[in-house]
Amino acid sequence: MAGEIAAKKTTWINHWGWGSGDMLGAGAQAVITGWLFYFFTTFCGLSAVEAGLILGLPRLLEAITCPLIGYVSDNLRHTWIGRKIGRRKIFLMLTIPLLPSFALIFMTGHDFYYYLLTFIFFEFLYTMFLIPWETLAAEMTKDYKEKAKFAGARMIVAQSSAILASYLPTLIINNFGGKDSPNTFFIMAAIFGVLFSLVVLIVVVTTWERPYTDEEKLIQPEPFNASKALMIPVNMFRDLFSTLRIKAFRQHLSVYLGGYISQDIFNTAFPIFVATVLMGATLIISQLMTAMYVAQLISVMIAINIVIRTGPVMAYRIAIGFFSGALLLYLAFYLITPAGFSTGLTALGGNIFDAFGQGNVSLIFWLFVPILLAGLGRGTLNFVPWSVYNYLPDIDEAVTGQRREGIFAGVMTLVRKVAQSGAIIVTGWIIDSGGYISPPKPVDGAPAVVITQTPEAIHTIVALLVIGPIIMMIFGLIVSWKFHLNGKTHAVLVHEVERLRAGATEPETPESGKVVEDLTGWKYSTLWGRGR
Repeated sequence: MAGEIAAKKTTWINHWGWGSGDMLGAGAQAVITGWLFYFFTTFCGLSAVEAGLILGLPRLLEAITCPLIGYVSDNLRHTWIGRKIGRRKIFLMLTIPLLPSFALIFMTGHDFYYYLLTFIFFEFLYTMFLIPWETLAAEMTKDYKEKAKFAGARMIVAQSSAILASYLPTLIINNFGGKDSPNTFFIMAAIFGVLFSLVVLIVVVTTWERPYTDEEKLIQPEPFNASKALMIPVNMFRDLFSTLRIKAFRQHLSVYLGGYISQDIFNTAFPIFVATVLMGATLIISQLMTAMYVAQLISVMIAINIVIRTGPVMAYRIAIGFFSGALLLYLAFYLITPAGFSTGLTALGGNIFDAFGQGNVSLIFWLFVPILLAGLGRGTLNFVPWSVYNYLPDIDEAVTGQRREGIFAGVMTLVRKVAQSGAIIVTGWIIDSGGYISPPKPVDGAPAVVITQTPEAIHTIVALLVIGPIIMMIFGLIVSWKFHLNGKTHAVLVHEVERLRAGATEPETPESGKVVEDLTGWKYSTLWGRGR
């Protein structure tokens, strides 16, 4: 539009400052998805169904809070508070003093409702940060490669925080003792709670919001009155569903859910699988997860280059191959039960990395090859959807003539939370229906009681761990074949958006018109708000 302000140049400080926010974005989820179900069923005396409900129900509440925060942050632009503090940053600043409450979730001795309410409270804080934060990279630059750098920095921080989330129990056990003690998890959560406040402060200092255009500067800040408040739900859900009219966004959601729900199922079932099939406790689970997250970090660094060079689809397909290979290896382990594995694992004394010193090839293979393959696949599955997200507001702008980063972040998180809720609740129900028995509450922080599970319960856990993720990845793989967003097509789209802004009604070339129509799902003549 006329009078548009030139964007500031982003630097590595901005890339990594913004990316540090995923210490909260992914770090909290790494702790929650990696440990909370195990913590509830092992140390709190809760059933698998109760644990699944605690993890799942708050996500359903976010069906309202996610798009609401996205919508409100988009529309604070022309209010006093939006201009003075920032329509995104006001939400971030409100969370800073409250985030250490994360540790309250990991206190033992309470009932189902305590854990449900404390988890709901933290998830609300998490959403208040996540939705506005996710919009900032798309607001700071429109350049394809710069956006890839933001996404890469984010995912490297995400995987590093996941490594920390997986390794902290090992570090705490080794330094404070208390093997298989619930105190391990409380200390871990307290450390993360402080880190969360710190990284949100870093994000506030190192990022900026999209500058005002000359025309926007002339618009007077709008007073917030009761009639406007009553219209928020109506306008919010109208905008919410309007995002689904964008073809690339619908495809993106399918690819996103295929990769992420497969990991939700794996994250919930894997600690139980290790405890019942591999016969390892908290220390072994922690070390295996650490190895997996290190592999995820390596995977993200490789995926950044693949996405920049070839686009996201190829990286996504490779990732599915690695993750599926890992799951099939775990199935093979269960079916053949390698001779001497249990004895060899016991001889390690709780440190799986000592297997390399023993030279036990079979033990090394089954401990490390499947988990490293899983990490290589999962890292890229995590990276691809969020690298694509940064380009979606550009596609939406071609259709609507508006910049709606907040509502897209809200819809993505909404869909993710609802799907994750369903996946975790169903996973917990399946584990419970298979006959899994949760240990009773330990007394005074004592180690958890070991329960011998029935063969039926173990069959259920293995089937869930292997079949569930593979089905979801196949779904994402099928959709990915028709997803054509990459560096080349994005450049064509951005060029056509500039022409539309200048008043164009026809594409520059037939080829560019086809690219834009394929990404948007709209005829060129209906773009820029003309098809409403």
